[in-house]
Amino acid sequence: MELIGSTLTATYARPKTSHFLPAISTMASSYRGTQPALLMNPSANLWRTNSYYKSSSLVPTAASLQRENLDLARAKTMFYPSNRTALTTRYTPEDWHKSNQNNYRESESSRKSAERLRKDTIRLMQDKEQLTRRTQESTSKNIGERLNDIVFWKSELSHEIDSMVTEIAALTEVKRRLDRALAETEGPLQVSQECLYHREKRISIDLVHDHVEKDLIKEVEVIKSCQERMRRHLDRAVAQLAANRAAQHELERDMSDKVNAQRIDDRCHHLRNTSDGISYYRGIDRLDPALSVPDSWSRFTDDNILQSQSQRAASHKLRDEIEILLSTTSNEMWTQFNSVNVAFTNRISETADAKSSLQTHLAKTLQEIFQTEMLIESLKKALRDKENPLKVAQTRLEERTRRPNVELCRDNPHHRLVGEVREIEDTIHKLQERLREAEGALQILVKAKVSLEHDLSIKANSLFLDQERCMSIRKSFPSMPRLVGYA
Repeated sequence: MELIGSTLTATYARPKTSHFLPAISTMASSYRGTQPALLMNPSANLWRTNSYYKSSSLVPTAASLQRENLDLARAKTMFYPSNRTALTTRYTPEDWHKSNQNNYRESESSRKSAERLRKDTIRLMQDKEQLTRRTQESTSKNIGERLNDIVFWKSELSHEIDSMVTEIAALTEVKRRLDRALAETEGPLQVSQECLYHREKRISIDLVHDHVEKDLIKEVEVIKSCQERMRRHLDRAVAQLAANRAAQHELERDMSDKVNAQRIDDRCHHLRNTSDGISYYRGIDRLDPALSVPDSWSRFTDDNILQSQSQRAASHKLRDEIEILLSTTSNEMWTQFNSVNVAFTNRISETADAKSSLQTHLAKTLQEIFQTEMLIESLKKALRDKENPLKVAQTRLEERTRRPNVELCRDNPHHRLVGEVREIEDTIHKLQERLREAEGALQILVKAKVSLEHDLSIKANSLFLDQERCMSIRKSFPSMPRLVGYA
C-alpha cells in the first residue's frame, strides 16, 4: 500500500494465460533487419511480388535479368512441400489482430486496477482524516466502553475455561475407564482361545464341531468386535482431548491477551493532559492493516467461545457414546460368556451320560464275555466227553468184525452200534459248529469291549478337557464393574 503523497509507479505485466504474440517494444533493439533471415532461408520471401526485386532503373541490367530468372525459378518451386514450410514461420493477419486485442485488454485491465486502487486510497485517506478529528473526550469514552467490553468477554472466557476444564477432566476419566475396560477384555479373549486350543486335544469321534465350539468361536468374535469398537472410541477420545486442550489453550491465550489489554487500556483511560509520561510519537497514528477491528475483535473471542462450546458438545456426546459402548460391550460379552458356560454344562452332562452308558455296556459286555468263555469251556468238555463213547462204539464194531463165518451177521446190535457211532459223530459235529460260533461271538464281544474301553478313554479325555481345563480357567472371567472400567 502506497503512503499518502507518494507517487505510484505503473507496472506492466504480460498475462500468463496469453497465447498471442508479445507486445511490440519501442526500443531500438526490437527492430531487426530481414537480411539474416534471407541469408538463412532464401525461400522466405517467395510470397513477395516480382516488383519487389525490380530495380528502379528502366534499362534492364544483367543483374536484374538474373534476379528475374531466379524469381521465376522460385515461383515455380514454391508449391513443393519442402518449400511450403517457409510460409508457416510467418505470422498471419489474425495473429496480428489478436495481439492488438490482447494489448488492449491488458491496458484496460491495468487502468481498472489503477482506478480501483485510486478509489480505495481515497476512501482510506478519508477514514484516516475522520479518525484524526476525534476529540480527547470521545476517545476517553470509547476507551471506557472498550474496558467494559473487555470485562464482559473476560467473564465469558473465564466461564468457558472453567467449563472446558471440567469437561476435559470428565472425558479423561471416561477415557481411563475405556482403557481399563479394553485391557480387561484381553483376559476373556485369551481364555476363549485357550478353551478352543484345549478342545483341539479331543480324540477321535469326540473331535466334533459341537455347540460349545460354535459358541466359543462366536465368543472370540464378540470380544474382538468389542475390542475394535473400544479402540475406535479410544482414538476418538484421544483426538477429542487434543481438540479440547487446543480450544482451552486458545481461550487461555485470549484471556491473557485481554488481561494485558485491560491493564493498558485502563492506564490510557486515566491519562490526562497533566499526566506524566506523555510525549510525541511520530508516525504512531498510522493505520496498521494487520490490526483487528472491533467486529473482528469481538468475533475472534466469540469464535473461540463457540469453538470451545462446539468441542465441549462433541466431547459430551462422545462421553455418552463411550458410556453406552461400555454398557453394551459388557452385556454382549457377559451374555456370550453365559451362553458358552451353558453349552459347556450341557456338553459335559451329555459326555458324562455317554460315559456312564458306555460303562454300563462295558460291564454287560464283560459279563457276556465271561459267560461265553464258560460256554466255550463247557463245549470243549462236552466234546471231550464224547470221545470215549465214540471210541467204545467204534471198538465194539471193530471187535464184532472178527466174528467167524456166518456169525458175521448184521444183526440188531450191529445196526444199533452203527447208529450209535453216527449219532455220536453228528453230536460232535454240531458241538464243534457251536464251539466255532461261540468263539466267533467271543471275538466280537472282545472287539466290542475294546471299542467301549476306547470310547470310555475318549469320553474321559473330553470330560477332563471340558470340565477340568476349560471350566476351571473360565472362572477368571472379569466381573461387570471391571468390564465397564470401574475396578
